[in-house]
Amino acid sequence: MAEIKILGAKNSIFNNFMAQVRDNVVQRDSMRFRRNLERIGEIMSYEISKTLNYKKIVVETPLGESEVEVVDDKLVIATVLRAGLPLHQGFLNYFDNAQSAFVAAYRKNSKDGTFKVKVEYVSSCDLEGKVLLLVDPMLATGQSLCLTYEALLEKCGKPLHTHIASVVASEQGVDYAMKHLPSKSTTLWVGAVDEELTSRAYIVPGIGDAGDLAFGEKV
Repeated sequence: MAEIKILGAKNSIFNNFMAQVRDNVVQRDSMRFRRNLERIGEIMSYEISKTLNYKKIVVETPLGESEVEVVDDKLVIATVLRAGLPLHQGFLNYFDNAQSAFVAAYRKNSKDGTFKVKVEYVSSCDLEGKVLLLVDPMLATGQSLCLTYEALLEKCGKPLHTHIASVVASEQGVDYAMKHLPSKSTTLWVGAVDEELTSRAYIVPGIGDAGDLAFGEKV
């Protein structure tokens, strides 16, 4: 079973940003909502950075030399369009030398209320020998996440390790991801895990539609 880290389980400033992205009043300011997703991504990046591999380098200062350990892993930050873009930016703010990957996925609804997730676009570099950071604000059923992961691997190769990062997850989504992702090479990072998932696959209490809140309602 993949390892899971719930960042909101321990008190830190992280929970201030979680409260704001959930707040029905605060989240109406789309610029603030996007920035809070960025800040959550930045804190997640910091926590994930503690698990990476490092190497020693020598830095020339104005007065001498300093030996410092810096990240040695080659990183790729991948996200699902469009909701994942602010969270992706937060990760990129900290891992500024990382490469980026983008996946377009959508729900194809049926008349009976069910839906299937379709992946129709993948843009990524080669993932072989690299660490993949797959970031998406919501982990609802887990189907979109796992299909995105599979699409990336099919086209771009297998990474050394994959870190999945979501702001809010459902218990069902976590269970699905843990069962369908490789246990030894995957770590799941979430801000919070909510109990309820509606018949239309919306997390309750959740945060609402992250894409609409960040970029406006779509038709």
